Amino acid sequence: MASRKTVVLGSVAVLLVLSLAVGGEAFYLHHRNAEDAAAPTSTGPAYKIDPDDDVYPKQEHPMSLKDEKDLKGRTLWVSAADQMDYYPYDHGKIDFKSAGVLLGAEPILVKDATEAVAPARTAIRIPVGDKQVFLLFTHAHDPKEYATPVGFKKDGDYTFLTDQIYFYDDPHKLYGYWGPQVWAAIDAHKAIPGMSERQTQMALGQVSTPHGDDTGNRTVSYYNNGHPIDVTYVNNKATTIRDAK
Repeated sequence: MASRKTVVLGSVAVLLVLSLAVGGEAFYLHHRNAEDAAAPTSTGPAYKIDPDDDVYPKQEHPMSLKDEKDLKGRTLWVSAADQMDYYPYDHGKIDFKSAGVLLGAEPILVKDATEAVAPARTAIRIPVGDKQVFLLFTHAHDPKEYATPVGFKKDGDYTFLTDQIYFYDDPHKLYGYWGPQVWAAIDAHKAIPGMSERQTQMALGQVSTPHGDDTGNRTVSYYNNGHPIDVTYVNNKATTIRDAK
């Protein structure tokens, strides 16, 4: 039978081995973590966040004619640039002969809302349904009233596109960081070098044909209210602006 001394020495030897093993593992983990911390970061291009993606225009989700009428007295700004025709409105009647097209970031002052049976030709952007719903408005420097469609009624149900057609808050403030030069061009409905696709779209309109799928690195043809313009972008900045042939 082994002596007590031998057993004790054996136990000490086992503990020593275990201690060395644990100490070695701790040293290895510390060394590995230090190497990981010192490892160089990726040299690939850093992803640049577009600040426009952090702008969330207000949505009011209208569901009834009353909701549209509740816009009376408010100023809205056009988001669906170069898409929506507007018509003269006088003595409770809409003259369905286009008086023009609403342009990007253009303010309108809402006077009321109404619904009317509309001719099929007005269904360019919004179906006529059984009746179309119209906002009645004036321009900033024009006292005449006009009507422009924002939705339609079909089989007793309403569908509204007001949230998609207008900004409820001034886009000059929502996108204030675009700077005065860009905003001056947008308000003049012109494209200038350095504009992004979003900025040019607000200036020239959303009726366009992109030539390529790489947004910001392609040429886009804009209808521009009947005056076509081609704009070429590199790194999402307009580099070439020319009249389309």
